[in-house]
Amino acid sequence: MIFKDFLDKLLAPAPAILPDEDARLALTALLVRLARSDESYSDSERDRIDRILRSRFQLDSGAAQILREQGEGLEAEAPDTVRFTRAIKDAVPYEDRTGVVETLWQVALADGKRDAEEDALIRLAANLLGVNDVDSAMARKRAESRA
Repeated sequence: MIFKDFLDKLLAPAPAILPDEDARLALTALLVRLARSDESYSDSERDRIDRILRSRFQLDSGAAQILREQGEGLEAEAPDTVRFTRAIKDAVPYEDRTGVVETLWQVALADGKRDAEEDALIRLAANLLGVNDVDSAMARKRAESRA
């Protein structure tokens, strides 16, 4: 996939609902953006993203790594977080969006510490995904219990 084509889809004034493959890429790019938000993109965060992708999308290790690498490329080129969250919100039912917030927390906690930049990005993403504060807090607690 050419990132420019994908970005054009995300940047369209009234984008169509993305196919599952594109929604996966948008989620992956959002996870990468979160991991990079504190200026320290660690191996533990990469590993956590790969595990999430394997589990969430039933991928083998190689496919998860390729998807993460595509997400890294897209994240580096994308202008803002709003595009990713809008794509996910349009493609994913509410109950699954709370799961997206939980996965964001799993990545944020992968390095064993909470970071102000990561917290702020998760709050923004949860709001843009339309996940209410109560469900977002419950997602954080679930992620913390798994960390």
